[in-house]
This record gives sequence, C-alpha cells and structure tokens, in this order.
Amino acid sequence: MKVIVIGGTGLIGSKLVSKLREHGHDAVPASPNTGVNTITGEGLAEVLKGASVVVDVSNSPSFEETVAMNFFNTATRNLIQYGKAAGVQHYVALSVVGTDRLATPRPSDGEKTIRGYFRAKLAQEKLIQESSIPFSIVHATQFFEFVKSIADTSSDGTTVRVAPVLIQPMAADDVASAVGRVAVGAPVNGIVEVGGPQQFRIDEFVRLGLAAHNDPRKVIADPAAGYFGVEVDDRTLVPGKDARLGETRFEAWLAQSVKQPANASPSSPASASVASR
Repeated sequence: MKVIVIGGTGLIGSKLVSKLREHGHDAVPASPNTGVNTITGEGLAEVLKGASVVVDVSNSPSFEETVAMNFFNTATRNLIQYGKAAGVQHYVALSVVGTDRLATPRPSDGEKTIRGYFRAKLAQEKLIQESSIPFSIVHATQFFEFVKSIADTSSDGTTVRVAPVLIQPMAADDVASAVGRVAVGAPVNGIVEVGGPQQFRIDEFVRLGLAAHNDPRKVIADPAAGYFGVEVDDRTLVPGKDARLGETRFEAWLAQSVKQPANASPSSPASASVASR
C-alpha cells in the first residue's frame, strides 16, 4: 500500500519509512525538505494522491503552548482536508503516553512546564477523532534516545535532579516498528499504547544513561524536581497493562549507543515525540 509519512525525514519518520519499504510498501517521506508543508498545505494534494494511509510523526518547532497549538491545529486540519479529498482510508498519528495526565495542571508545577504542549497534543488528537477518516493514535513512552536531554534539562552544574517516579522508555527503532504495524493494520478508531520492556525510576534511567557514556554528573532523586517542570507520579509516564511492548532492552541499546552515539534532538521531552521525530 502507499503510505505517506509526515515528518518522514526525522528520527522516527526515517526509520518508519525504511521499515515499511522493507516490507514491500510504497512509503513516501513527506516534510518541508521534500516539498511538503502541512502548515501551508504546499505539496499535500500531490503527495497524498493514491495514498491508503497517512502517518503523522511530525512535531511542533517549539514546546511553547501558542506555537504548539497553532502547529498541531493547522497541520491536522490540513491533513484531514487533503486526506479526505485524496480518499485516505487510515489516519495514524504518533502521540505520547500520559498526554491527558501531562496536560492537567497540578498545584506544585514549576513556573515553566510543558503542560501547554500536551494540551496542544490533546487538541490534535481531538481533531483526528472527530474527523470522518478512520484513525489510530499511537501513544508511545519516552525514547531511550532522549536520556541525555532529560539530564541536560534537569542539570544544575554537575548535579542532575529528577523525580524518582516510574518511566517505561523504549528505543526509537521499536517505536517506528510499532507505528508501522499499526499503519498497515485496520484502523482501531482509538488509542494504542506502546512502551519498553522494562520499567525504571527516572533517576535510575538517567544514572545508567550517563554512566554508560562516562558522564560524571551526579544524579539526585528529588521528588520535587518534576518532569520538565511538571509534577508527576508513578502512573503519569507509564502505559496501561494492555500496552504493546518493544523488544529492545535499555542495556542492549546503551551498549550499541556507546559504539555509535544516537542522533537525537537535545530538547525533546517525548515524542514521540513527538519528534524531530
């Protein structure tokens, strides 16, 4: 089948295109680099012609709420409009496990948080759910590739302070595989959760990641640290019991990443992710 991958030149998108092609599908990467712009609509009619599936793994250029809301609302409305005209039969979007929980403010949130970004992701999901195109929304957990960015965002000199809550991260390669399986399957008209095969406390996850790369920073478990300014608990960042799990274990990924450093965005909190994806 012909599958259009919006954001197809990013971290997840490029892997997804390769995997779909390996299985005999006509996977087409679509991004501003390839002449397709979901904000202006440029190139959408042409690239979607004859497509059975559109997969959106693109991401906002900023986590600031106004920018993110404008990006996801505009891009999604354009994809729905042009997708309907082209006869697309399955709309797949990559989002984040816990998006609804991460969008809801809590009293102890920091001054600067990513709550607004997740409100924008919820708006994106709502538009997709209310369109007439059959859909599947994939909620993925944090990527292994962003362990250093979590540390960098939480660093104060040589100290990294993170909340010791549960996280169930996964390899970007497994995210791409999961999205690919959903894309070539029947629309679920709902949400599919995917995560890694192991759970960690965030401080343990970051500590292991830094140690593998001989990073001397000290990781402190601080319940007040939050997650990118957001108050979180043991359920915020982990999927439910019915989640589909990837196969790559963190220690195996770390061993490989030491040999060949991962090419990841230094600032993404998720996605997957939303991105950059």
